[in-house]
Amino acid sequence: MDTLGNRLGQLAVVVLAALAAVVVGWTVFVLLPGDTAELLGVVLTIVFAIGAVRGAARLARGWFADYNVAEVAVDGPITRDGAGDGLAGGVVTPPADAIVEQIEAADGDPNVAGLLVKLNTPGGEIVPSDDIRLAVERFDGPAVAYTTDQCASGGYWIASTCDRLFAREGSLVGSIGVIGSTVNAKELAEELGVSYERFAAGKYKDAGQPLKELDADDRDYLQGLIDDYYEEFVKRVAAGRDLDPAAVRDTEARVFLGGEAVERGLVDEIGTARDAEDALSESLGVEVAVEEFRPSPGLMRRLRVGVQSVAYAAGAGVARTLAGEDGVDVELR
Repeated sequence: MDTLGNRLGQLAVVVLAALAAVVVGWTVFVLLPGDTAELLGVVLTIVFAIGAVRGAARLARGWFADYNVAEVAVDGPITRDGAGDGLAGGVVTPPADAIVEQIEAADGDPNVAGLLVKLNTPGGEIVPSDDIRLAVERFDGPAVAYTTDQCASGGYWIASTCDRLFAREGSLVGSIGVIGSTVNAKELAEELGVSYERFAAGKYKDAGQPLKELDADDRDYLQGLIDDYYEEFVKRVAAGRDLDPAAVRDTEARVFLGGEAVERGLVDEIGTARDAEDALSESLGVEVAVEEFRPSPGLMRRLRVGVQSVAYAAGAGVARTLAGEDGVDVELR
């Protein structure tokens, strides 16, 4: 792979696009309107040139690509909307949908022949985790995963569909289980003089509501949902890792250090990102060059997530839990 030639080709495309944009922009926005529009024309020319350069850069990367493997990272809790402290400048975890988009973009990139999945997550919401798993499963080519600190629950749900999984000796792997919870505030409400009046159609519609006494039927119903999710999790892992379902259940939702995870068949080998790249190279039969496909959270999303974090810290999160429609929070953790 001629890296220097690709770089020079990309640079040439960008430079030519910039020059063309300046000439066209200056002509359209400055020379034609006359002297009164010169200032505005200069501004528009600059904006036009920047847009052209960015577009040319994207095209140049496709025309003179110096990569053949895409790396997509799943970092932090897996949620539909993402998480993190945007106002404080902390890490903002991308939404699951944004990660799916990057995997699909890699799949649609003619230069990408293999997928490298970096996993460092404690798990998270069930359907978003499964959305990422499905995107990896649908990728047209070999997919190899590696974990750094942890690959637990929803993260392992994703890993189970990859062709191979590498972990470090100190990585925490597993947590093949499902947890659901609800807050029961009935006694507290009674002390405050608050009563629960039920208006619902369907016996189990308000099962798990915090102001309602949780009876045996409600418990059986909610536990049944958790059990169904768990059986699906076990089924996916057993199929993806070629394990006996009984061996998966025997993990009892524990996490294991890398070495024991290998012994139990949850991980293929102890290794780093480089080892995962070598595995892809072996599978593809060529030397690999990796390009990171990472979604940008954007300024507005950073602000929104930051405001949500502040609101939650101020107590809004508690109010949301008490007033939630579903009553039960279920996650792969």
